[in-house]
Amino acid sequence: MARSKTSPLEDLILATSKLPWWGGALLALGSYLVLHVIASRPITLVTAPGQMGDMVVKGMVTTLAMFGQYILPFAFGIAALVSGINLIKQKKLYEKVAASTDVAALNEMSWADFERLVAEYYQRNGFQVSRKGGNGPDGGIDLVLRKNNEKHLVQCKQWKAYKVGVQPVREFYGVMAANGAAGGYFVTSGVYTDDAKAFVKGLNIELVDGSKLKKMIDIAQKKTTASMNPIEVRQETTAPACPKCGMEMKKRTARQGSNAGTEFWGCSGFPKCNGSRPLEESQGVETTSATAQTTATLEPEKKNCPNCGTELVLRQFQSGPKNGQQFYGCIPCKKGWPVEQL
Repeated sequence: MARSKTSPLEDLILATSKLPWWGGALLALGSYLVLHVIASRPITLVTAPGQMGDMVVKGMVTTLAMFGQYILPFAFGIAALVSGINLIKQKKLYEKVAASTDVAALNEMSWADFERLVAEYYQRNGFQVSRKGGNGPDGGIDLVLRKNNEKHLVQCKQWKAYKVGVQPVREFYGVMAANGAAGGYFVTSGVYTDDAKAFVKGLNIELVDGSKLKKMIDIAQKKTTASMNPIEVRQETTAPACPKCGMEMKKRTARQGSNAGTEFWGCSGFPKCNGSRPLEESQGVETTSATAQTTATLEPEKKNCPNCGTELVLRQFQSGPKNGQQFYGCIPCKKGWPVEQL
Protein backbone atom coordinates (compact mmCIF):
# COMPACT_ATOMS: atom_id res chain seq x y z
CA MET A 1 0.00 0.00 0.00
CA ALA A 2 1.76 3.15 -1.22
CA ARG A 3 1.91 6.08 1.12
CA SER A 4 1.13 9.58 -0.17
CA LYS A 5 3.83 12.21 0.17
CA THR A 6 3.55 14.45 3.20
CA SER A 7 5.39 17.53 4.42
CA PRO A 8 7.84 17.41 7.37
CA LEU A 9 5.30 19.38 9.42
CA GLU A 10 2.59 16.78 8.74
CA ASP A 11 5.00 13.98 9.65
CA LEU A 12 5.81 15.78 12.92
CA ILE A 13 2.11 16.14 13.78
CA LEU A 14 1.44 12.48 12.91
CA ALA A 15 4.34 11.21 15.02
CA THR A 16 3.46 13.42 18.00
CA SER A 17 -0.23 12.47 17.85
CA LYS A 18 0.73 8.91 18.81
CA LEU A 19 1.86 10.25 22.21
CA PRO A 20 -0.61 10.92 25.04
CA TRP A 21 -2.35 14.29 24.62
CA TRP A 22 -0.46 15.73 27.59
CA GLY A 23 2.84 14.77 25.89
CA GLY A 24 2.00 16.97 22.90
CA ALA A 25 0.91 19.79 25.23
CA LEU A 26 4.21 19.66 27.13
CA LEU A 27 6.18 19.70 23.87
CA ALA A 28 4.19 22.72 22.68
CA LEU A 29 4.90 24.64 25.89
CA GLY A 30 8.56 23.59 26.07
CA SER A 31 9.31 24.39 22.42
CA TYR A 32 7.79 27.86 22.75
CA LEU A 33 9.75 28.71 25.89
CA VAL A 34 13.08 27.53 24.46
CA LEU A 35 12.66 29.12 21.02
CA HIS A 36 11.29 32.35 22.50
CA VAL A 37 14.45 32.75 24.57
CA ILE A 38 16.61 32.20 21.49
CA ALA A 39 14.53 34.56 19.35
CA SER A 40 14.72 37.28 22.01
CA ARG A 41 18.53 37.40 22.05
CA PRO A 42 19.88 40.64 20.59
CA ILE A 43 22.03 40.40 17.47
CA THR A 44 25.43 41.93 18.17
CA LEU A 45 26.93 43.85 15.29
CA VAL A 46 30.64 43.25 14.76
CA THR A 47 33.16 44.93 12.54
CA ALA A 48 36.00 42.44 12.78
CA PRO A 49 36.23 40.27 9.62
CA GLY A 50 36.95 37.10 11.60
CA GLN A 51 33.69 37.32 13.51
CA MET A 52 31.47 37.93 10.50
CA GLY A 53 30.76 34.21 9.99
CA ASP A 54 29.64 33.70 13.59
CA MET A 55 27.36 36.71 13.35
CA VAL A 56 25.70 35.29 10.22
CA VAL A 57 25.12 31.90 11.85
CA LYS A 58 23.67 33.46 15.01
CA GLY A 59 21.46 35.68 12.89
CA MET A 60 20.09 32.67 10.97
CA VAL A 61 19.43 30.77 14.22
CA THR A 62 17.63 33.76 15.71
CA THR A 63 15.54 34.21 12.57
CA LEU A 64 14.57 30.54 12.50
CA ALA A 65 13.70 30.70 16.20
CA MET A 66 11.45 33.71 15.57
CA PHE A 67 9.31 31.68 13.18
CA GLY A 68 9.76 28.36 14.99
CA GLN A 69 8.45 29.71 18.31
CA TYR A 70 5.01 29.86 16.69
CA ILE A 71 5.16 27.03 14.14
CA LEU A 72 6.40 24.21 16.42
CA PRO A 73 4.01 24.92 19.33
CA PHE A 74 1.18 25.10 16.79
CA ALA A 75 2.15 21.69 15.35
CA PHE A 76 2.52 20.10 18.79
CA GLY A 77 -0.79 21.65 19.87
CA ILE A 78 -2.59 20.20 16.85
CA ALA A 79 -1.02 16.80 17.62
CA ALA A 80 -2.19 17.01 21.25
CA LEU A 81 -5.71 17.83 20.05
CA VAL A 82 -5.68 14.89 17.61
CA SER A 83 -4.40 12.59 20.37
CA GLY A 84 -7.17 13.71 22.71
CA ILE A 85 -9.85 13.20 20.05
CA ASN A 86 -8.46 9.74 19.25
CA LEU A 87 -8.54 8.87 22.97
CA ILE A 88 -12.22 9.82 23.20
CA LYS A 89 -13.01 7.83 20.03
CA GLN A 90 -11.05 4.89 21.41
CA LYS A 91 -13.04 4.80 24.65
CA LYS A 92 -16.38 5.15 22.83
CA LEU A 93 -15.38 2.38 20.43
CA TYR A 94 -14.47 0.09 23.33
CA GLU A 95 -17.79 0.75 25.09
CA LYS A 96 -19.68 0.06 21.84
CA VAL A 97 -18.00 -3.31 21.35
CA ALA A 98 -18.50 -4.18 25.04
CA ALA A 99 -22.22 -3.44 24.69
CA SER A 100 -22.61 -5.57 21.55
CA THR A 101 -23.83 -9.14 21.80
CA ASP A 102 -21.53 -10.83 19.25
CA VAL A 103 -18.31 -10.40 17.29
CA ALA A 104 -20.02 -8.73 14.33
CA ALA A 105 -18.96 -5.33 15.67
CA LEU A 106 -15.30 -6.29 15.16
CA ASN A 107 -15.86 -6.98 11.47
CA GLU A 108 -17.70 -3.72 10.86
CA MET A 109 -14.84 -1.44 11.91
CA SER A 110 -11.78 -0.29 9.97
CA TRP A 111 -8.29 -1.64 10.66
CA ALA A 112 -7.39 1.66 12.40
CA ASP A 113 -10.40 1.38 14.73
CA PHE A 114 -9.55 -2.25 15.40
CA GLU A 115 -6.06 -1.18 16.47
CA ARG A 116 -7.55 1.50 18.75
CA LEU A 117 -9.87 -1.10 20.30
CA VAL A 118 -7.00 -3.45 21.11
CA ALA A 119 -4.94 -0.57 22.52
CA GLU A 120 -7.80 0.46 24.80
CA TYR A 121 -8.22 -3.11 26.08
CA TYR A 122 -4.58 -3.52 27.10
CA GLN A 123 -4.45 0.00 28.52
CA ARG A 124 -7.41 -0.80 30.77
CA ASN A 125 -5.61 -3.95 31.91
CA GLY A 126 -2.62 -2.13 33.37
CA PHE A 127 -0.25 -1.85 30.39
CA GLN A 128 1.48 1.30 29.23
CA VAL A 129 0.57 1.35 25.54
CA SER A 130 2.58 3.02 22.77
CA ARG A 131 1.01 3.02 19.34
CA LYS A 132 3.39 2.46 16.47
CA GLY A 133 0.95 1.94 13.63
CA GLY A 134 1.84 0.69 10.18
CA ASN A 135 1.20 2.23 6.77
CA GLY A 136 -1.96 0.22 6.36
CA PRO A 137 -3.74 -2.95 7.47
CA ASP A 138 -0.59 -5.01 6.98
CA GLY A 139 1.86 -2.65 8.69
CA GLY A 140 4.53 -3.74 11.16
CA ILE A 141 4.27 -3.87 14.95
CA ASP A 142 1.17 -1.92 15.92
CA LEU A 143 1.46 -1.64 19.71
CA VAL A 144 4.23 -1.80 22.28
CA LEU A 145 3.13 -2.75 25.80
CA ARG A 146 5.20 -2.13 28.92
CA LYS A 147 4.53 -3.54 32.36
CA ASN A 148 6.87 -4.37 35.26
CA ASN A 149 9.92 -3.22 33.23
CA GLU A 150 9.12 -5.74 30.49
CA LYS A 151 8.19 -5.11 26.87
CA HIS A 152 5.52 -6.97 24.95
CA LEU A 153 4.60 -6.52 21.29
CA VAL A 154 1.18 -6.60 19.67
CA GLN A 155 0.34 -7.29 16.04
CA CYS A 156 -3.22 -6.48 14.91
CA LYS A 157 -4.82 -8.04 11.84
CA GLN A 158 -8.36 -6.97 10.97
CA TRP A 159 -8.75 -9.93 8.63
CA LYS A 160 -12.35 -11.09 8.46
CA ALA A 161 -12.30 -12.73 5.02
CA TYR A 162 -9.74 -15.48 5.61
CA LYS A 163 -7.72 -17.26 8.27
CA VAL A 164 -4.38 -16.06 9.61
CA GLY A 165 -1.78 -18.63 8.64
CA VAL A 166 1.49 -19.66 10.19
CA GLN A 167 3.71 -17.36 8.08
CA PRO A 168 2.60 -14.02 9.63
CA VAL A 169 2.84 -15.54 13.11
CA ARG A 170 6.35 -16.87 12.39
CA GLU A 171 7.45 -13.43 11.16
CA PHE A 172 5.96 -11.83 14.27
CA TYR A 173 7.97 -14.19 16.47
CA GLY A 174 11.13 -13.15 14.62
CA VAL A 175 10.34 -9.47 15.26
CA MET A 176 9.83 -10.28 18.95
CA ALA A 177 13.24 -11.92 19.16
CA ALA A 178 14.91 -9.02 17.31
CA ASN A 179 13.36 -6.48 19.69
CA GLY A 180 14.06 -8.43 22.87
CA ALA A 181 10.36 -8.67 23.78
CA ALA A 182 9.36 -10.80 26.76
CA GLY A 183 6.13 -11.85 25.06
CA GLY A 184 3.69 -11.05 22.31
CA TYR A 185 0.02 -10.91 21.39
CA PHE A 186 -1.21 -11.59 17.86
CA VAL A 187 -4.77 -10.26 17.61
CA THR A 188 -7.18 -10.73 14.69
CA SER A 189 -10.88 -10.24 14.14
CA GLY A 190 -10.94 -13.53 12.23
CA VAL A 191 -9.54 -16.98 13.06
CA TYR A 192 -6.22 -18.87 12.89
CA THR A 193 -5.21 -21.97 10.98
CA ASP A 194 -4.23 -25.16 12.81
CA ASP A 195 -0.62 -24.67 11.68
CA ALA A 196 -0.50 -21.24 13.33
CA LYS A 197 -1.91 -22.65 16.57
CA ALA A 198 0.62 -25.49 16.54
CA PHE A 199 3.53 -23.10 15.94
CA VAL A 200 2.96 -21.05 19.12
CA LYS A 201 2.83 -24.06 21.46
CA GLY A 202 5.65 -23.68 23.97
CA LEU A 203 6.26 -20.05 22.90
CA ASN A 204 5.34 -16.96 24.89
CA ILE A 205 2.85 -15.82 22.26
CA GLU A 206 -0.90 -15.61 22.67
CA LEU A 207 -3.13 -15.89 19.62
CA VAL A 208 -6.33 -13.89 20.10
CA ASP A 209 -9.08 -14.40 17.52
CA GLY A 210 -12.27 -12.39 17.20
CA SER A 211 -14.35 -14.55 19.54
CA LYS A 212 -11.67 -14.62 22.20
CA LEU A 213 -11.16 -10.84 22.01
CA LYS A 214 -14.89 -10.27 22.50
CA LYS A 215 -14.89 -12.59 25.54
CA MET A 216 -11.84 -10.81 26.99
CA ILE A 217 -13.57 -7.44 26.64
CA ASP A 218 -16.77 -8.81 28.22
CA ILE A 219 -14.87 -10.21 31.21
CA ALA A 220 -12.94 -6.97 31.69
CA GLN A 221 -16.18 -4.98 31.48
CA LYS A 222 -17.82 -7.15 34.15
CA LYS A 223 -14.83 -6.66 36.47
CA THR A 224 -15.05 -2.89 35.96
CA THR A 225 -18.77 -2.91 36.73
CA ALA A 226 -18.19 -5.03 39.82
CA SER A 227 -15.49 -2.69 41.14
CA MET A 228 -17.83 0.29 40.65
CA ASN A 229 -20.66 -1.45 42.53
CA PRO A 230 -19.02 -3.41 45.38
CA ILE A 231 -22.22 -3.50 47.44
CA GLU A 232 -24.12 -5.33 44.70
CA VAL A 233 -21.46 -8.02 44.33
CA ARG A 234 -21.43 -10.17 47.47
CA GLN A 235 -19.50 -13.38 47.84
CA GLU A 236 -21.80 -16.29 48.55
CA THR A 237 -20.84 -18.39 51.55
CA THR A 238 -21.34 -22.15 51.75
CA ALA A 239 -24.28 -23.10 53.94
CA PRO A 240 -23.25 -25.60 56.66
CA ALA A 241 -25.25 -28.63 57.75
CA CYS A 242 -27.43 -28.51 60.84
CA PRO A 243 -25.60 -30.01 63.86
CA LYS A 244 -28.83 -31.70 65.03
CA CYS A 245 -30.58 -33.12 61.95
CA GLY A 246 -28.02 -32.65 59.17
CA MET A 247 -30.29 -30.55 56.93
CA GLU A 248 -28.95 -27.54 55.02
CA MET A 249 -29.06 -24.35 57.06
CA LYS A 250 -30.27 -20.86 56.06
CA LYS A 251 -29.25 -17.37 57.09
CA ARG A 252 -31.57 -15.88 59.66
CA THR A 253 -31.62 -12.72 61.80
CA ALA A 254 -32.28 -12.74 65.53
CA ARG A 255 -35.34 -10.61 66.30
CA GLN A 256 -35.10 -10.44 70.08
CA GLY A 257 -32.77 -10.95 73.01
CA SER A 258 -29.21 -9.68 73.46
CA ASN A 259 -28.28 -10.75 69.89
CA ALA A 260 -31.21 -8.95 68.19
CA GLY A 261 -30.25 -7.90 64.63
CA THR A 262 -27.37 -10.40 64.41
CA GLU A 263 -27.31 -12.90 61.53
CA PHE A 264 -26.85 -16.63 62.25
CA TRP A 265 -27.30 -20.00 60.57
CA GLY A 266 -30.67 -21.59 61.35
CA CYS A 267 -31.92 -25.02 60.39
CA SER A 268 -34.13 -25.03 57.28
CA GLY A 269 -36.38 -27.55 59.11
CA PHE A 270 -37.42 -24.97 61.74
CA PRO A 271 -39.70 -25.14 63.76
CA LYS A 272 -39.36 -28.94 63.81
CA CYS A 273 -35.62 -28.50 64.41
CA ASN A 274 -34.13 -25.48 66.17
CA GLY A 275 -30.48 -26.21 65.39
CA SER A 276 -28.25 -23.13 64.90
CA ARG A 277 -24.65 -22.13 64.18
CA PRO A 278 -22.73 -18.82 64.30
CA LEU A 279 -22.42 -17.19 60.87
CA GLU A 280 -18.59 -17.24 61.07
CA GLU A 281 -18.49 -21.04 60.87
CA SER A 282 -19.20 -20.89 57.11
CA GLN A 283 -15.76 -19.37 56.56
CA GLY A 284 -14.15 -22.42 58.08
CA VAL A 285 -16.06 -24.64 55.66
CA GLU A 286 -14.70 -22.72 52.63
CA THR A 287 -11.15 -22.71 53.99
CA THR A 288 -11.22 -26.45 54.59
CA SER A 289 -12.54 -27.07 51.07
CA ALA A 290 -9.83 -24.91 49.46
CA THR A 291 -7.12 -26.63 51.52
CA ALA A 292 -8.38 -30.05 50.45
CA GLN A 293 -8.25 -29.05 46.79
CA THR A 294 -4.69 -27.76 47.15
CA THR A 295 -3.57 -30.90 48.93
CA ALA A 296 -5.15 -33.04 46.23
CA THR A 297 -3.07 -31.37 43.49
CA LEU A 298 -0.58 -33.91 42.14
CA GLU A 299 2.80 -33.17 40.65
CA PRO A 300 3.06 -33.80 36.89
CA GLU A 301 4.67 -37.06 35.83
CA LYS A 302 8.15 -37.17 34.34
CA LYS A 303 8.11 -36.98 30.54
CA ASN A 304 10.67 -37.55 27.81
CA CYS A 305 11.24 -35.39 24.72
CA PRO A 306 9.36 -36.77 21.69
CA ASN A 307 12.29 -35.74 19.44
CA CYS A 308 15.49 -36.80 21.26
CA GLY A 309 14.22 -38.81 24.24
CA THR A 310 15.88 -36.55 26.85
CA GLU A 311 13.97 -36.13 30.10
CA LEU A 312 11.95 -32.93 29.97
CA VAL A 313 12.14 -30.22 32.60
CA LEU A 314 8.95 -28.72 34.03
CA ARG A 315 9.13 -24.95 33.65
CA GLN A 316 6.89 -21.93 33.99
CA PHE A 317 6.47 -18.74 31.97
CA GLN A 318 7.63 -15.83 34.11
CA SER A 319 5.90 -13.07 32.13
CA GLY A 320 3.92 -12.29 29.04
CA PRO A 321 0.56 -13.66 27.85
CA LYS A 322 1.18 -17.11 29.37
CA ASN A 323 2.55 -15.85 32.69
CA GLY A 324 2.26 -18.56 35.36
CA GLN A 325 1.46 -21.38 32.91
CA GLN A 326 3.63 -24.50 33.08
CA PHE A 327 5.22 -26.32 30.16
CA TYR A 328 7.75 -29.09 29.52
CA GLY A 329 11.04 -27.88 28.07
CA CYS A 330 13.78 -29.84 26.34
CA ILE A 331 17.24 -28.33 26.91
CA PRO A 332 19.03 -29.98 23.93
CA CYS A 333 16.19 -29.29 21.47
CA LYS A 334 15.38 -25.86 22.93
CA LYS A 335 11.69 -26.56 22.46
CA GLY A 336 8.68 -26.67 24.74
CA TRP A 337 5.39 -28.57 24.99
CA PRO A 338 2.25 -27.73 26.97
CA VAL A 339 1.69 -29.96 30.01
CA GLU A 340 -1.67 -31.19 28.75
CA GLN A 341 -0.20 -32.23 25.36
CA LEU A 342 2.14 -34.91 26.74
